Amino acid sequence: MFKQNITKYLEKHGFEAFMPKAVLFDMDGVIYDSMPAHAYAWNKATKEFGLRFTEEDTFAHEGMRGEEVISNCMREQKGREATPEEIKTIYGRKAEIIMTEFGDLPMMPGTKELMQKLKDAGLLIIVVTGSGQPSTLSKVVTDYEGLVSRELIISSKDCTKGKPDPQPYLMGLERAGKALGRTDSEGNPAPLNPWEAIVVENAPMGVQSGTGAKILTIGVNTGPLPDKMLWDAGADIVIKPMTALRDSISYLIGTI
Repeated sequence: MFKQNITKYLEKHGFEAFMPKAVLFDMDGVIYDSMPAHAYAWNKATKEFGLRFTEEDTFAHEGMRGEEVISNCMREQKGREATPEEIKTIYGRKAEIIMTEFGDLPMMPGTKELMQKLKDAGLLIIVVTGSGQPSTLSKVVTDYEGLVSRELIISSKDCTKGKPDPQPYLMGLERAGKALGRTDSEGNPAPLNPWEAIVVENAPMGVQSGTGAKILTIGVNTGPLPDKMLWDAGADIVIKPMTALRDSISYLIGTI
């Protein structure tokens, strides 16, 4: 299982071996079954401010930073740049809708057990998300206590570019390398190599970000998009649901 996918990945990038030391997880749609709530909230919030971002748009663009969503909508639909105040107001309204109409978002079935298997196998867990809200990031640490730590979360506040740019996952490699004590020949912190990591994503833009960083990227289809969109975005493996990845992860990381 997965042997052919790994071989194709190595050949595509000219790597000699696949030796995972860390797994980099997206958050919405991977750690939390939260995409329906985000889709509804984005649709409602943008409408209130005379913009349009449909629920289908949310699934297709998941992983993009909230600031970029609003800026792109304003640019494409109003022909001008969004002001910092507009971005703050619309993004705040979107967060308010989720909080008041949905409350605590459910954890994705299978993810916690998957992380535990990875930890037991000695792999580091990193979270790479387009979210930057402190309350959300704190919730991840609480819900996944002992598995996710705050210093190993890459958020929108850490990046100047969001997904589909590879920067978020390249930063994930840097953070993982630092956590594992990697250094270069001069003793400076060094990132993990791409072939030493796995990305777990659920959306095309996130897949593009992971593959752009040359990391083996698993597209876990937890939403309504067809599998083809994840394959077309460059996913090395496509699987569904998250419980299927949980049950087969040992084959991928070579523990059995």
